[in-house]
Amino acid sequence: MQTHSIPITVGVTGHRSIPKEAEEALTAAVTNELERLMKRCPHSRIVMLNSLAEGGDQLCARAAQALSIPLIAALPLEREEYEKDFKGDAKEAFCTLYDRAEACLVVPQAEAQNGMDARDFAYRQAGVYVASHAHVLLALWDGEEGTSGCGAAETVRFMTDGAFAPADGAFVKTPGFVIHVFAPRGGFGGGQSAGAVRYLGDEEAFLSLLDRTDEFNRLAEGTASDARLLPPDADPDPTETLYGVADALSMRSGKRYRAILAALAAVSTVITAAFLLYDEAELHGMILVCGGMLLAAWIMLHYGRRTASHRRYLEYRTLAESLRVQTFLRYAGSDLCVSRLLPWSAQVETAWVVRALDAVTLFPSPRAPHPIRSCWVEKQRLYHENALIRSNRAVRGSERVVGIALRVSIALYLLVLAYELLLGGLLPLPWALSDPEPVRTLAKLLLGSISAATLFIANYYGKLAPKSTASTHEKMARFYLAVRNRLDRQGQTEELLTLLAREELAENANWCAEQRDNGIDFSL
Repeated sequence: MQTHSIPITVGVTGHRSIPKEAEEALTAAVTNELERLMKRCPHSRIVMLNSLAEGGDQLCARAAQALSIPLIAALPLEREEYEKDFKGDAKEAFCTLYDRAEACLVVPQAEAQNGMDARDFAYRQAGVYVASHAHVLLALWDGEEGTSGCGAAETVRFMTDGAFAPADGAFVKTPGFVIHVFAPRGGFGGGQSAGAVRYLGDEEAFLSLLDRTDEFNRLAEGTASDARLLPPDADPDPTETLYGVADALSMRSGKRYRAILAALAAVSTVITAAFLLYDEAELHGMILVCGGMLLAAWIMLHYGRRTASHRRYLEYRTLAESLRVQTFLRYAGSDLCVSRLLPWSAQVETAWVVRALDAVTLFPSPRAPHPIRSCWVEKQRLYHENALIRSNRAVRGSERVVGIALRVSIALYLLVLAYELLLGGLLPLPWALSDPEPVRTLAKLLLGSISAATLFIANYYGKLAPKSTASTHEKMARFYLAVRNRLDRQGQTEELLTLLAREELAENANWCAEQRDNGIDFSL
């Protein structure tokens, strides 16, 4: 499977009693919805997550194969045991589809069984898994509530409401989107035609999710990264590969964002100085300079909006940090899913990242645990300590620049005040100049230009928030030091891995929240 991009995962659920006379209409409806997804996301790879059960599952799988959409077989039981549910043509279809699938897995248990029939419980877990890892759920369903706790109706609820109880604690997840294709049982009825489609969920939010994912995949096509998180002898992991791409795209967008901010600060200062020259010194040609700089500012703003550098910087940073945490969790042998650990605010603001994390973790973690002390904890401690040094240097630099500009402004003010008192006629002194205006004009030009430069430079550094960044690095360096000490005393436990993951994700969410209001703007 490709690892440099995010697959658009179509989950499938459906009941088994599809009437023969409804198959053509259902196939046409499913094909149409899949083609719409492919057209909407031309830079993304569509895959289908399907349990290959008789009826709706197999119908969707055949429609996907006709469109060359790869199948990921997510089975509730081992193949030999699962095959006992099939007879005749359905069994033959299952074997054919299974053999043609790009990959196959038996879904892990997500809930505690709590006395439920073992087979029904396994089917329920398949529904939970499909709903949990899909961008969209394709449901061939009659719309009736089920009673078994493991059918299509339950899977739809898993997708729209997160209506299951994970064995390792409760969590709240943003609702998913369902394409409900009406599929009657045993005959036409229910007041609808077979193949009628309705959408369950926020369609606008879902389409935005698709667009953001496809945008990332488009940019990823031309992005190479050799970033490595795990030790050289570790097997490569798809989350690690995708981390490198997301990290490179975030850094590229961040560099562009900062360059635009710096350019706008410089342009603003030039505009102010040129206008003062036009107004005070009556250098009328300066109005052309003002116009040129305003045009340059408009171009930079337009470029910033077109490239969405600020948004991409933050969103791709969230994706990269989440993938980094997921890579280490998988390397440690943990089944923890980062999408279940993200704070609610991050889920709402970057819903496409949550679904991306689900889509790239289709397969369970390698079961062999590896130590993460040196590759995760120590590396992060050293990173934050070094970043703290850089941030403190940036703080001192910003304070020095702003301080120099402020001192120059005060010195100029005092000089102008002395001039007005002694020579400008503010005091009735006999040596006052008869025409103080030329010096006044020069003073206005200097004071206005330096004040504007101070304001715009302070605004530039304010958006970068070096003090807040330094404080975050200092706190996180202390956190990783404490974790390292705890690892040495108590060893590597699931509780400690959870703590590590949550704190790192929360730190990134807090940083993004601080940065979100520091978008590119232009004001005079």
